[in-house]
Amino acid sequence: MMVKTLPIRSIIDAVAGAAGAWCDTRFDPRQRALDAVGARTGYSPAVVEFAFDRLFRPMTADAIATVIAGELGSLDVLDAFVHRGDRGATRALPIGRVCIISSRTTIGVAIVPAIFALCAKCEVLVKDREDHLVSAFFATLTEMRAEFGGSVAARPWRGESDAVSLDAFDSIVSFGNDRTLAAISASLQFPTRLIAYPSKVSAGYLTLQSLATQRAADAVAYGAARDMLLYDGEGCLSLRVLFVERGANVSPARFCESLRDAIEGAAREFPTVASAESSARRATARDMASLKGDCDQQIFTDARSSYLVVLDPPLDQLPLLLPRALSVYSVADPLEAVAYLERHRIPLEALAVTESNADLRDVAAGFGASRIAAFGSLQDPPLGEFHGGRPRIAEFVRWISDET
Repeated sequence: MMVKTLPIRSIIDAVAGAAGAWCDTRFDPRQRALDAVGARTGYSPAVVEFAFDRLFRPMTADAIATVIAGELGSLDVLDAFVHRGDRGATRALPIGRVCIISSRTTIGVAIVPAIFALCAKCEVLVKDREDHLVSAFFATLTEMRAEFGGSVAARPWRGESDAVSLDAFDSIVSFGNDRTLAAISASLQFPTRLIAYPSKVSAGYLTLQSLATQRAADAVAYGAARDMLLYDGEGCLSLRVLFVERGANVSPARFCESLRDAIEGAAREFPTVASAESSARRATARDMASLKGDCDQQIFTDARSSYLVVLDPPLDQLPLLLPRALSVYSVADPLEAVAYLERHRIPLEALAVTESNADLRDVAAGFGASRIAAFGSLQDPPLGEFHGGRPRIAEFVRWISDET
């Protein structure tokens, strides 16, 4: 038997049960995966623990059901024809076989699309990373319901010699940079469909009201530091660019001082395994910035270059796209932020704010962002968020209607 034979509520219960097991810090597979993921990524145990909690805790039965019903109209359309007003009876059927190609950086990034593809009753193969995290989670899922055994698999592969044939699948979900996605797209034959999640960055915007008091500024700095440091700033939800309005009670320079203190505090909470290469790259960027005496930029770092914040670097340059590095720009209004993003064609995944307004929504929407979130929550998206601007389950189903 396979997952397509199960009622949708049984699938949801099994997924939620497996996720619940992985929320237990004493769960043996989680403990083994903690070590394996840490060894692969270089992240500290505290960071990997945070990543596991952020990944599995939202996967409750109610939350999964809410996402599905929100996108498809009801759960029952996955089991049978359902009358839906003037549209007659409709049913959502699985799109077919789905292959998910994990990215190198984000921990467990393939698991969320995998569970929704399974809820759509598709067969799923995941290109796992060397830590075998997805495979370990699938093993727990199969222990919940044996029917998953014939529908899910995960294994790593390299290059073309041991890769699977992507043309054997109906849909390919891939996370990666533009070059990787272009290569995958060029290799696919019609009608295999590519669901692509390209590389993006996340930005933040601080209004005058955000910096009305030092206390408010310190609170924002704490959240921004977490958004910047978690996962060494390597994911698309990492804070890489920050715009700060001039003229507030707390100046952009004073805010960067608060941010520096917050970064050093957050680094103790979420330490990283020091990378000599990353530190050297930040030190080089620091030295190059120091040599540019024709601009008003200021540099914030420590003796080891374990992080780097540059205030007002040249506008004709791209932001610092380095681990644990942040480019901060003082601006008069959102239009200056728009001009910078347009100049460098920077695609956004999320925009961090303290309060949203029409101008900031336009900035987020205009540059492809799928979320407008509070500072400190960029790395903790809700289960149903439209990552990459895409739905969670709707792309894994095809529809049929009975007009009689």
